[in-house]
Amino acid sequence: MHARSEPAEREPDTTARPPLVRELLLIAGLFLVYKLGRQAANGHVEEAFRNAGHVWSFERAVGLPGEGAVQGLLLHSRTLVETANTYYAAVHFPATLGFLLWLYLRRPRHYVWARRILTALTGAALALHLLFPLAPPRMLRAAGLVDTAQVYGPSVYGDTPATDSMANQFAAMPSLHLGWALVVAIGLIAATRSRWRLLWLLHPALTLLVIVGTANHYWLDAIVVSALLAVAFAALRLPGAPVRTHLPWAAPIPVQTYASPAYARPGARR
Repeated sequence: MHARSEPAEREPDTTARPPLVRELLLIAGLFLVYKLGRQAANGHVEEAFRNAGHVWSFERAVGLPGEGAVQGLLLHSRTLVETANTYYAAVHFPATLGFLLWLYLRRPRHYVWARRILTALTGAALALHLLFPLAPPRMLRAAGLVDTAQVYGPSVYGDTPATDSMANQFAAMPSLHLGWALVVAIGLIAATRSRWRLLWLLHPALTLLVIVGTANHYWLDAIVVSALLAVAFAALRLPGAPVRTHLPWAAPIPVQTYASPAYARPGARR
């Protein structure tokens, strides 16, 4: 009997690490496309509000809980709602960039995989922003929700959504806030061996509560981005992922070998 233990921390496979300058230029280019793509989808005000009405009605028809239930929990405390607004404004990009940097330095193979997933997900999301402009629930009068960022701060958006040159406020579906948070959590779970690694799922769980509670996204925005991400993970698998032989069901079957063919004959003396 051999005692089982967690695998030791692996050294990074430097042969899988792409050139740093190329990656910096690639990520900068992707970020630029992301910003330009969101702005290109701006301006469809009437269509965005019409789609918002359809989404709101669909959610109620299928029995999804109202977004106001989550917001009501935040509004019990000014500190809580301000913390949620800060999380929405300040965590999205830094957490994703920090995740990519750590993977690049410590898990190069996982880095390439995660970067491809993020690229595919973001590209699909930008296409959907163009095809389906959507006003967030904070703008929809029928929702009766509070724009917590404008009322309590801090806010990352301009006061006039239709003329906001910094961001497209009519790109609610799908939620890249949640999509990127899911990539970060799943990527860190795949790249680490700590027994506590499942706690990384708290990041997307908290992000989901924040984006709904601040009335920046509908439940349906989260469902759609999760579906897109599932397709991306299915299409772009982690290459060369080793089998975890320390798991009971993955243990190799022992094969006994013999020194001489004579042992294989029935009745042979031993």
